[in-house]
Amino acid sequence: MDNSKPAEHHPALLSAEQLEHLFGKRRSVRAFLPDAVPEAELDAILRAAARSPSGNNIQPWRVHVLTGTVRDKLVEEVCAAFDRQDGQHRSEYHYYPQQFFEPYLARRRRNGWSLYGLLGIPKGDRAASHAQHRRNFMFFDAPVGLMFTIDRRLELGSWLDYGMFLQSIMLAAVARGLATCPQAAWIDYHQIISSQLGFAPHEQLVCGMAVGYEDLSALVNSFETERADLAEFVVRHGAE
Repeated sequence: MDNSKPAEHHPALLSAEQLEHLFGKRRSVRAFLPDAVPEAELDAILRAAARSPSGNNIQPWRVHVLTGTVRDKLVEEVCAAFDRQDGQHRSEYHYYPQQFFEPYLARRRRNGWSLYGLLGIPKGDRAASHAQHRRNFMFFDAPVGLMFTIDRRLELGSWLDYGMFLQSIMLAAVARGLATCPQAAWIDYHQIISSQLGFAPHEQLVCGMAVGYEDLSALVNSFETERADLAEFVVRHGAE
């Protein structure tokens, strides 16, 4: 007879339903209210996200917080560069593959067509597409912009750690009633950003992020992305 006691476990801090709801509420918001984000709220979010795991606890993240005139000056200069489209700006790394392939091509197209369709932007309307993409460089009107950098001497593992840190920020923001939009679009303009924010020579731009309060009345914020079914990405190994 087995008289051993069952193992003790830490009690759940959140119900499974609460946690799943938090994950479900995290999405890319593309229209924000002008309402200021209290510095204490932002600090609490970043402090919570700093508990994210990293190999050997090296914590490879560095965050530049942009508000007020500093934010506005960067928006003005990058928007002007984007409008020029003179080919002078390139990212230091490729966020996307040089040539898309399935199933990623279909997912990308479905996402883009669905968003632009919602906004009434027809395929081939370059002016409207330019205007919508340009809003990235306005932080979608969010009052807070974050720029994330990494020491360029670090390796791929630290970039994996960085993803967990970014996700933690976005979930902590949702928990406090704030919204976010992670933005790879900024990486093409890393030279302008580095110059204005005074990056050290070893700092490489990872991405930007808009932070603020969601404009619930904006049509664009009704956009919901799809997620693949488990059967598309889960491979089970084990006994039948």
